[in-house]
Amino acid sequence: MICEKALVVPDAIKRSLGGGDTFDALMRLQGKAFRDVKGRKTIQVQLAGNSYFLKQHFGVGWGEIFKNLLSFKKPILGALTEVQAIEKLDTLGIATTPLVAYGQRGSNPAHLQSFVLTRDLGDITSLEDLCAGWKVTPPDAGFKRRLIMQVAAIAKQLHENGVNHRDFYICHFCLDNTALPAIRLYLIDLHRVLIHAVPSFSANVKDIAALYFSSMDIGLTPRDYLRFKRHYRKQDASFWQQVETRAQKLYAKFNSAKFQDRLAKEKSLIR
Repeated sequence: MICEKALVVPDAIKRSLGGGDTFDALMRLQGKAFRDVKGRKTIQVQLAGNSYFLKQHFGVGWGEIFKNLLSFKKPILGALTEVQAIEKLDTLGIATTPLVAYGQRGSNPAHLQSFVLTRDLGDITSLEDLCAGWKVTPPDAGFKRRLIMQVAAIAKQLHENGVNHRDFYICHFCLDNTALPAIRLYLIDLHRVLIHAVPSFSANVKDIAALYFSSMDIGLTPRDYLRFKRHYRKQDASFWQQVETRAQKLYAKFNSAKFQDRLAKEKSLIR
């Protein structure tokens, strides 16, 4: 059974909503959309004079649950997965979106309603955007080296502690521009994170393959990839071969006409 209701919201946020049912108010709240897919929406909102990101989950439906179970995957039912992930990363010392509020209600797993509210990180740049021009205009060698080492250190810390992001693309690493010239990275978008009792070889392969795939077109050199491997966990040739095979499949899928058409439709819904 799913708990009927969980609600943790600071008083300042409650007051900014103008009274009434806090859960309902946050689930109805509108803002600048950053993602809007079936059953889930991410918006930027202003509350109590501050900027936040609100993820609203409206229920995944039985079809999605059965699809995951038939694929031997754990279904992600709502926002509490991200809440637990944020709390876990906090204990590991990995910077992420600070948790402000969360809530969940309902007992039917297919129709749970939930939300998570996190503080806006402010002046940040995703590594996808930061590295987009590297092929044409390579970055400072020292800066690139330190960046790769920090990404590898985050991956190592996660995987040694049984944590898998499951959307481990460079777009989910964000550089804190206010900390420069020091490099401070945030790992964001934790809604699919799984936490294992012991590290999972196959889940680690999938994470690193996603990271590799998403970096294929930014002009990294063989030496850059070797540097990442040295600062990540020591792995045998079989691990890296599986990473390579999976990454190439992801690359082919991403660049297929079918996937690009779906991506364009998702983006059009946000606009």
